[in-house]
Amino acid sequence: MKPTGTTGSLPIRHEGFGNLVEALEYAAQGESGYNFYNGRGELHAVLSYADLRDEAKTLARRLLGLGCPRGSRVAIIGETDPLFHRFFFACQYAGYVPVALPSSVQIGARNAYVQQIRRMLQTCDAQMAVSPESHVGFLMEAAEPLGLTCCGLPSEFDAIAEADVDLLPMAGDELAYLQYTSGSTRFPRGVAITQKVALANLSEIAIHGLKITEGDRMVSWLPLYHDMGLVGFLLVPLASQLSVDYLSPRTFAMRPRLWLKLISENRGTISSSPPFGYALCAKRLRWSDCDRYDLSSWRVACVGAERIHAEPLEKFAQLLKPNGFNPEAWVACYGMAECTLAVSFAPLGAGLEIDVVEKELMYATGKARSLPLDQRDLDHTLSFVDCGELMPSYQMEIRDPDGNVLDERQCGHIWVKGTSVMTGYFQDAEATAEVMVDGWLNTGDIGYRVGARLMVTARHKDVIIINGRNIWPQDLEHLAEEVEGVRYGHVSAFAAPGPTGTDMAVLVTESHESNPAKQKQLIDEIKAQIQIHFGIVCHVDLVPSGTLPRTSSGKLSRSQTKRDFVARQSWVETSDELAAVAAEANG
Repeated sequence: MKPTGTTGSLPIRHEGFGNLVEALEYAAQGESGYNFYNGRGELHAVLSYADLRDEAKTLARRLLGLGCPRGSRVAIIGETDPLFHRFFFACQYAGYVPVALPSSVQIGARNAYVQQIRRMLQTCDAQMAVSPESHVGFLMEAAEPLGLTCCGLPSEFDAIAEADVDLLPMAGDELAYLQYTSGSTRFPRGVAITQKVALANLSEIAIHGLKITEGDRMVSWLPLYHDMGLVGFLLVPLASQLSVDYLSPRTFAMRPRLWLKLISENRGTISSSPPFGYALCAKRLRWSDCDRYDLSSWRVACVGAERIHAEPLEKFAQLLKPNGFNPEAWVACYGMAECTLAVSFAPLGAGLEIDVVEKELMYATGKARSLPLDQRDLDHTLSFVDCGELMPSYQMEIRDPDGNVLDERQCGHIWVKGTSVMTGYFQDAEATAEVMVDGWLNTGDIGYRVGARLMVTARHKDVIIINGRNIWPQDLEHLAEEVEGVRYGHVSAFAAPGPTGTDMAVLVTESHESNPAKQKQLIDEIKAQIQIHFGIVCHVDLVPSGTLPRTSSGKLSRSQTKRDFVARQSWVETSDELAAVAAEANG
């Protein structure tokens, strides 16, 4: 078995497709496709675009044999497995709507996962659902009371007789798929993306964001149920006829260096990760790795998050410089499922560009006064990574809470408008109306602009307000991570009612430490650092490793961490507001 090739005979094409089926039909004329690697980094499955086309058509006729009406939803557990791709494109041919469901199950959270899947099946009103062997038990339990037309393993669908009908793929204004949000601040909602909207974003990403060429090859460990994985590394390579090499998120978490091995051996040129992925990879590196990988082919290392901290990326680049990693390959970007995937890209070949601003002025007024880069420090400044300019079809406004447009370098709510913005949340007009006004989308993020460039500072709902002062939770978390004994990406900060009922800053961090005296020492040191740098008293809570809840995309969920924290506090009865939050946490 050999992976699909990088450069084929097919002329590269990024646009002009009427739907995703047309994009697949064109890609199938070439020799590229999807390649799946196991936990040992060995190639275990290859799915060329030509094979995908043929298998998807056969499966589409089987789906139609069930007699479900056009537009019915087909839920697919999003494991990194060829079955996901087959069912996703079978839906495209059959006129059904694929819905990617999360495959991440936290230890000891079986019931929560089953309830999450059941809620998603209900909110998208799925008629069919499929899962690989690894998750079929969860799916069957979740679907049991819902009366789906067909549910289970792919073999259940293979047994269906093919309908003798002409295939009628989804058209431009019909849905391409539903993409559930990560649920970091609320229960995930199904983002409705039409064929036209999806193709508009794929084209702009390829032409303006990544500047894809025939020699490019993509590598990914990102989950297929998250927008960066589904759109960035399933649909983008298809719509640009590139090959892509996959590791599963589970494999990456256990053996992150396999990511580098794939890039090195297959000469990958484009790969992406949230900051925690680069940090985890850097943490697991060994000195012996210096002679093992050649990363000189990696020309685009995308990084995206609600806010990007530069420090773990700089460490990653420094450690891997002997392996040929070029720091100029960093490309900060901004986007979300509600915008298909991407809104802005930093310029290629420029590396990380950092805007240093005065901390106290930012917290007091929201004004981002620029300072020289050499004045960057934890005491007096904040640093924000430049996420670049918006792609051509987008407009952006930074607005205050009353909807007034703010000037340059003034923090406010980020609103965007463009051809790749969602139709709305599926069958949820109320939730859609909360975020969309006259075609403009309230992203829920806070940021500021410098000219046409965007700096993202925080999620609006995560901002900590203490004594009328706005503090970004990422800054508290980042400061705590500087303390010895605190692991990167295992800290969550938020505001919660204290014993008197007024809000206090809270920081919850996972810790391996079991010695009470050393636990107290760690707590005291974190508190002292926050007092010194931010001038506030912060309640610090240590919890065992693996305690902090995460969203389906692997991000820490501050909202759930807050609910969990409130539920275990002894002062709950002294505050009506706190008691209400605790009641919500307990269901």
